[in-house]
Amino acid sequence: KYILNMLTCEIGTRWLVIPILVMAASGTKLESGNCPVAKTADLVSGGVPIRPDQARYDNYRIYNVEFENEEQITLFQKLEDQSDSLAFIGHAREIGQKLSILVAAHRVADFADLLTTYKLKHRVLTYNFQEKIDRNMGEVKPEDIDASSFDWQNFFHLKTIYAWLDKMAAKYPDKLTVLDMGTSTQGNPIKGVKLTSNPTNKAVFIESGIHAREWIAPATATYIINELLTSQDPQVQKLAKENNWIVFPCVNPDGYKYTFEHDRMWRKNRQLFGTCRGVDLNRNYPDHWNTTGSSSDPTRYDFAGPSAGSELETQRLMQFIRENVGKEQIKTYIALHSYSQMLMFPYGYTKERVSNYADLQEFGQKAAAAIKAESGRDYVSGNLYETIYPSSGGSMDWAQSEAGIPIAYTFELRGPPDSQDLFILPAVEIQPTASEAFTAIRTIVEAAAEKGYFK
Repeated sequence: KYILNMLTCEIGTRWLVIPILVMAASGTKLESGNCPVAKTADLVSGGVPIRPDQARYDNYRIYNVEFENEEQITLFQKLEDQSDSLAFIGHAREIGQKLSILVAAHRVADFADLLTTYKLKHRVLTYNFQEKIDRNMGEVKPEDIDASSFDWQNFFHLKTIYAWLDKMAAKYPDKLTVLDMGTSTQGNPIKGVKLTSNPTNKAVFIESGIHAREWIAPATATYIINELLTSQDPQVQKLAKENNWIVFPCVNPDGYKYTFEHDRMWRKNRQLFGTCRGVDLNRNYPDHWNTTGSSSDPTRYDFAGPSAGSELETQRLMQFIRENVGKEQIKTYIALHSYSQMLMFPYGYTKERVSNYADLQEFGQKAAAAIKAESGRDYVSGNLYETIYPSSGGSMDWAQSEAGIPIAYTFELRGPPDSQDLFILPAVEIQPTASEAFTAIRTIVEAAAEKGYFK
């Protein structure tokens, strides 16, 4: 024991760092009082402080699989239902489909065996997902940073985003007004802004951050606000002058905060259901609610909620749209998401074509071409059901069908469908991603104007 203690003291920092950190984090006391023990607050991973109750994804792998027959599809449908150690980014549906799956470290051997046994084509996109999260968290500015330091080279906490909105409203009092939809499930405000050039203008409504882990969406929303206010580009100035803009960067504030503080991969809101939490707010709207592409199971990532429109965040947005769609003349609805590089329009729940399908397809294809010309990135345009996967109860479908907003799109921003980063887009991608999204919105709004939608 004496020799062990001596070894621990002499070389513990090199040899026994993992046992010491684990014991410190769990509250276990070391028998020897001679060796310093790291405090929980001092623990770091990749230079980033680790919270004591933060979800970890060490050695989780991302697999991208391709289905070649019905047996494989059925197998993976069962696998998703049976395992909470596999995070499916979508559902197994059809032959030829490629699907990304985040596999817990302790399931890697079993999963690899299934791939071999059932002869599935696959690639390993990432071998240690936590490394990407650590890098991403290192790109977050402190919560109490001054709003004057706000930029699009870093990610920001909800508090900082709201402080920046207030700062911009104070700087441009004749143009910008801060809006408050009300509070969320956990009492956080749902704040946005209205940029008004002429009260008679038609309005563009931008909803962002409904899925908490998609950080690039709120970053893109704030970029758009900034461009509309500060750009010296005559085309952007014309766009800002001829349209009013209502932008809510984060319509799921509870979930967004949770991704910074506890689980970077959290998607839903934070409503409590016994032993689990969260409703997928983009499955909760009362438009063909819970008919396809959603779940009635509160443990699932696409849980549609106990009833249509059950969630406070959903109710806040619906009430705002209902009260303002006529008054503010909202003719365009854009929902920002990630990832997969898609520009999609209604419907999500059926292959049936929306009445202005041809126009929306035309505008979307023009927007995709504009992105290609700007950045070289390939975006696909089409209706949501056929372009990404069937889903019901989405905000875009509700805005078009129930609120009567004719130009409605859901954007899936960077990266590509087989992204190695999933939702953990590096901060270096913020500015180019936001720029191409704004280019797409400009293209759609201008094309719709030419077709007479805003008369």
